[in-house]
Amino acid sequence: MKNFKWEGVMPAITTQFDESYQLDLTAFCVNLDAQINAGVHGIILGGTLGEASTLTAQERSLLLATTLERVAGKIPVIMNIAEQATTDAVNLAKQAEAEGASGLMLLPPMRYKATDDETVAYFSSVAAATSLPIMIYNNPVDYKIEVTLEMFEQLSKYENITAVKESTRDTTNVTRMINRFGDRFKILCGVDTIALECLMMGATGWVAGLVDAFPEETVAIYTYCKAGKWDKARAVFRWFLPLLELDISPQLVQNIKLCEVATGLGTGLVRPPRKPLTGEAHQQVQDIIEAALKTRPQNLDFKKLL
Repeated sequence: MKNFKWEGVMPAITTQFDESYQLDLTAFCVNLDAQINAGVHGIILGGTLGEASTLTAQERSLLLATTLERVAGKIPVIMNIAEQATTDAVNLAKQAEAEGASGLMLLPPMRYKATDDETVAYFSSVAAATSLPIMIYNNPVDYKIEVTLEMFEQLSKYENITAVKESTRDTTNVTRMINRFGDRFKILCGVDTIALECLMMGATGWVAGLVDAFPEETVAIYTYCKAGKWDKARAVFRWFLPLLELDISPQLVQNIKLCEVATGLGTGLVRPPRKPLTGEAHQQVQDIIEAALKTRPQNLDFKKLL
């Protein structure tokens, strides 16, 4: 799987917990199977939606092993790395490779707002420590560090840094990357609400969030775009947008897990320090979900285009 392509829909999959806040692997596999059956092109473990900051090293390894067994080599499995210390990031990259991961999604240093030079050095250290393909996560909105074109120029000497999760929320950045680097770095949209625009401008994939609750609709949009069926893609996307906006919230994990409950794909439980939504916040999300389910697209025909 080391030669897989950075393309298609790659769910940032949620981690399922039981009422004791322990891993619920049965519920996790129900969701994972739904993703595979819908035709997703890869699985990303241990991201924000996976509540990575609350997972132990043993739990991360267990989730990777479970996922690898379930996908049975059909699609790549990517591990997220979001660490404070360079040494920890390097060690996790080596561990992920040893345990069978297909690739890595790599965030800048956590908590410390590194300079451009420090960020490049951090990425470089990880790239030099593994042969796995790496997707840089560029999200200055949430993580306060932007990976600029000049920084990507420096990183281009590492052959295994091959993609970017583009989350600047500036759709013109897709064109800037392509104008500067051609196809040197594959571009995957990392913000649900602008996925259609990014795909139209040349992104090769979508690291998706609401796919965790609505896998078929998400894969349908990507597939219609790929086939040039723009009217069909727009129709599904317009229906989807109120739900997709739940992804651009500090409570995106709680939001999306409520969606999973509504579609039978999750327990809805989050691990502390997160707490379940209550009161008005909970009702607002429920209203969005209920309205969407009433008009949910039926008989999507995207699978005949796969």
